[in-house]
Amino acid sequence: MSINYFPSTREYAQLFGINKSLLNSLDKKIVIMHPGPINRGVEITSDVADADQSIILNQVENGVAVRMAVIYLLAQQIKQ
Repeated sequence: MSINYFPSTREYAQLFGINKSLLNSLDKKIVIMHPGPINRGVEITSDVADADQSIILNQVENGVAVRMAVIYLLAQQIKQ
């Protein structure tokens, strides 16, 4: 029972999180995507989430529109 199968939040961020130094170490510029909501400081640091190469806010905004359209279409099917 005392075995930890998952790392702590700090360990997770160090092992798997995306930060500015990791991005700077890459050979090319990449696009940062995340479906949201973001765990800032765990999965992605704030400076990466707010960087020019991040399209996270666009993804979240478009995801809302798509979900609204799907709900609208499903509601139309129920009426019939």
